[in-house]
Amino acid sequence: MVRALEEEKEHLRAKLGQFKGMFDGIRQTKSLVIETNGGPSTPSDRLSKSQATSPLTDPNEQQQEQPVLPPTADVERAEPSRPPPSDPPAPQPRAAPSDLDMMKEKFAKLLLGEDMSGGGKGVSSALALSNAITNLAASAFGEQKRLEPMAPDTKARWKKEIDWLLSVTDHIVEFVPSKQKAKDGSNMEIMITRQRTDLHMNVPALKKLDGMLLDCLDNFKDQNEFYYEKGPSNNEKWWIPTPKVPPNGLSEVTRKWLQYQKDSVHQVLKAAMAINAQVLTEMEIPESYIEALPKNGRASLGDAMYKSITDDFFDPDVFLQSVDLSSEHKIVDLKNKIEASVVIWERKMNAKDKSAWGSGVSMEKREIIEDRAETILLILKHRFPGIPQSDLDINKIQYNRNVGHAILESYSRIIESLAFTVLSRIDDVVLIDSQARGGDQATEDDSKTTLLDFMGWEPDNKNADADANASADAPPPVKATTIITNKKFLDKLETLSGLKSPSSRH
Repeated sequence: MVRALEEEKEHLRAKLGQFKGMFDGIRQTKSLVIETNGGPSTPSDRLSKSQATSPLTDPNEQQQEQPVLPPTADVERAEPSRPPPSDPPAPQPRAAPSDLDMMKEKFAKLLLGEDMSGGGKGVSSALALSNAITNLAASAFGEQKRLEPMAPDTKARWKKEIDWLLSVTDHIVEFVPSKQKAKDGSNMEIMITRQRTDLHMNVPALKKLDGMLLDCLDNFKDQNEFYYEKGPSNNEKWWIPTPKVPPNGLSEVTRKWLQYQKDSVHQVLKAAMAINAQVLTEMEIPESYIEALPKNGRASLGDAMYKSITDDFFDPDVFLQSVDLSSEHKIVDLKNKIEASVVIWERKMNAKDKSAWGSGVSMEKREIIEDRAETILLILKHRFPGIPQSDLDINKIQYNRNVGHAILESYSRIIESLAFTVLSRIDDVVLIDSQARGGDQATEDDSKTTLLDFMGWEPDNKNADADANASADAPPPVKATTIITNKKFLDKLETLSGLKSPSSRH
């Protein structure tokens, strides 16, 4: 019986050895697969690989070589061969958009009319381009608080993106006659396309003015006689840093150089103002503005101003002294009233309606009164170049559908605004220099030419010292009191003020 038990035990031991050999073969195969796939190599894996390459041995020999372990232990030994779970990869930083992507985005907004929903509720293409140029200038130049060059990256972005927006003008064309020679030698007249005349003349001029302003700002790179510091200021714009100069003021060389820069910027300002005024004149007056006008010019101006303008003896200087110009709001309000009156009178004259003037007013008198009002508007524009736009200008820009006019108006307007800002910053330095030297020099720019200088109107206080030193026999300077304006004279003044856009485009 004992022998039978021993035989049964030997039989069970042999079966256990066979089962263990089968399981070791499976484990060796798994190790080879994991090692082939690039998993980490462990001593047990290397052993399994060597066992896999060796010939099969007898299960009894495997039993003697390795201790018998339960199947769970073998599974646990095979588990570490799996690669450990790795953390998710960190998000890569987003690459900067390329120029092509930026151009696509910008022109997509223009095509959608700033309505990114695509519902067709956007603005017109002309207004979208005007807003794009205005917003680009605001982001590039800001308020220009100091006389210093633009940052290189900002300057490069401005030049690149303004060229994108101005490229639209290359495709605004008009038909012009041209001669072409046929194959038989005869000449025939055909119509060809070329860039519209006003764009061909004014876009290169505005680019030149733009470059002159940037060059002027670059000229302040190496100056070291004045600097800026933050602090309390008596100026209304307290957030703008105050310039500081040496105790004895600027040197004579720097003072002359600063005056030269000021004269250059002022020429840019006059040219940009002339182009902007001409483009606004060519824009159509929207019907919504006309419907909101008063019945006649007297109702728009008021009795006092209407009487002053229609008087036989008219002096624009006296008229401007009689009105309140103490704030920008009051200046714009005066401009709105005069522009509304001019529009009313022009419409009445074109319709040959005498109800706005009365039956006793001749056609010559009507033209004189209209020219007087336009002269006041020109003086206001040149004397206060930084005032906000009038109601008429805002309505023209908002309802304009001419893309060429929209580009010229917005581009000239931002150049005009930047030139005026640079002039103001130069005036701040000149004022601080004058205070440091202790002189009683005038803070206003005597070299700044206005319409008053072109017309020959000089305030009496300018000649006060000359009159005091003049002899008793010398006659005092005579000032004109009766001024009759006409269209030819106004055209001459506008030509003297700077560049003038072509009057006809076809």
